[in-house]
Amino acid sequence: MDRMGAEPELLTISAVAERLRLIRMVSQQRRYKGRATPELPSRPEVIGLADQVISALYPRHFGPAGLTLAETDAYVLQSLAQVQTRLTRQAWLELCLAEPQPEPRAARIAERFISSLVRLRDLHDTDIAAAFAGDPSAKSLDEVVFCFPGVAAVLRHRLAHELCKLGVPMIARILAEHAHSTTGIDINPGAEIGPAFFIDHGTGVVIGETAVIGRNVRLYQHVTLGAKRFEDDGEGGLVKGQPRHPVVEDDVVIYAGATILGRITIGKGSVIGGGVWLTRSLAPGSVVTQALPEQRQA
Repeated sequence: MDRMGAEPELLTISAVAERLRLIRMVSQQRRYKGRATPELPSRPEVIGLADQVISALYPRHFGPAGLTLAETDAYVLQSLAQVQTRLTRQAWLELCLAEPQPEPRAARIAERFISSLVRLRDLHDTDIAAAFAGDPSAKSLDEVVFCFPGVAAVLRHRLAHELCKLGVPMIARILAEHAHSTTGIDINPGAEIGPAFFIDHGTGVVIGETAVIGRNVRLYQHVTLGAKRFEDDGEGGLVKGQPRHPVVEDDVVIYAGATILGRITIGKGSVIGGGVWLTRSLAPGSVVTQALPEQRQA
């Protein structure tokens, strides 16, 4: 029953389909302002091409089993060529949502992304080394690559961040949200993250769009680098793209459950204890902890 107590109208399947069609038409007309409804990028295709990139970056770990050295080289070359073709198509679909005839730009995005992979592989190797050095439970670098969710999330972030910079934020966000759903770690593609970044355990970590993280930073589970407030444009809409998340300088450690909000700076070498709520900047070398619990007799 509805809120007035009346039985809702019982619709046939064909009537439901027709009403949904009308809703879609109205929505698409508003969104695309009368032009033909464009095809959207494919979520499964974006996820698949990202997996193919990762297998080309780390073919021993994520490529086909048993590849010889010569076969590995051929596999990487073939995979990169396929990724470039697939990404060109997905970039074209995203660009078509906002601009006509984006073919040259889509091709350039794919070319530049492929070219960036050498730099991204070198950068992510620093993350792997940081994870191995920072976790006493890690027995080998191979275990870190295969098994650590924080390392998996950061690799996918680095790919998504590059795609975001190249001008395909929807594709980047698809990849980021897939990583979020599989690792429990939510990193917006816009966040800037320096070398040797390690997220230990990782579940519940949130890093906002305009966060900036320096070199050799370590986070633990349930850390939030979030916004304190959202600016509005005076007409009820949110102002987008403004810096609103923390800047974390080099060599900072942030322990489990800490919440750091707003465009504040955490100075180099600082340590933030577990469960701390922080909305003010810190000088380099600061240590912030919660008050010690007090034990009393019952």
